[in-house]
Amino acid sequence: MKSSAIAVSGLRKAYGDKVVLDGIDLEVAAGSVFSLLGPNGAGKTTTVNVLTTLLTADAGTVHVAGHDVASATKEVRAAIGVTGQFAAVDDLLSGRENLQLMADLKRVRSGDQVVARLLERFDLGESADKMASTYSGGMRRKLDLAMTLVGNPQIIFLDEPTTGLDPRSRRTMWAIVRELVADGTTIFLTTQYLEEADQLADRIAVLNQGHLVAQGTAEELKRQIPGTHVKLRFAHTFDLDGAARVFPDSTRNDEELTLRVPSDGESRSLRALLDRLDEHALNAQEFSVHTPDLDDVFLALTEHTTKDKEAIVR
Repeated sequence: MKSSAIAVSGLRKAYGDKVVLDGIDLEVAAGSVFSLLGPNGAGKTTTVNVLTTLLTADAGTVHVAGHDVASATKEVRAAIGVTGQFAAVDDLLSGRENLQLMADLKRVRSGDQVVARLLERFDLGESADKMASTYSGGMRRKLDLAMTLVGNPQIIFLDEPTTGLDPRSRRTMWAIVRELVADGTTIFLTTQYLEEADQLADRIAVLNQGHLVAQGTAEELKRQIPGTHVKLRFAHTFDLDGAARVFPDSTRNDEELTLRVPSDGESRSLRALLDRLDEHALNAQEFSVHTPDLDDVFLALTEHTTKDKEAIVR
């Protein structure tokens, strides 16, 4: 069982009468990727700002790397790195100079060697001495993350790090994140790309209107949403007709000779379904299990919560 890198209990934050975070509880295992999802204005950035000591919570407890963010701010900041939505590089400096500046600020020993290793790791060697203003968006993001790694932080907060990047650059960033986690780094990721959370996160939390409305692995969240089904494809119409009678709650497609049968997707249910076909001497040419994706989960959870709140207000 991995220890906790981040532990949050009863976190509240308000600006005047507007409650932004209302009793948040979450735990992030060390050496894992934790992704926080939510629509614009849900409170994601506020959460990151509290966890990284940039904002003070109104109530609750927050421990990062074993330190209380309220009473051990210096220790927390020494243990973390933060990369925001916009690359925090100095355009008037070269890539190497940006990294060297960070190494000097953090008083890193053998700073030149650290800078050289990071330039190589992020494939920025050929552009190391070019002005950062000439870098592409993907290169700037890589440089920004490299700067974050100066000093070997235990925990890295990535606040929508791939916003605006092309698919190739985004996948490069994913590969870098996986390498960091393999080395034992903990990643706290907020993203607007649900595929990104699906690809990278060990656990996901969905934040909506200041409340965590769901937590779990991607697969656990997908199973919470109706829509999982088994798709059966038949060779002949009479087989499709027979199967439709056996499964009256199914949905048929006569053109494709397919039948969608609601299911939880588990092996026991699938076995029972196939046994029923066999009992009626029906044969499916092929079958496949389909589950909702994170887009479905996100929309269902956030729309459901919003409608519930609107009903209460009315």
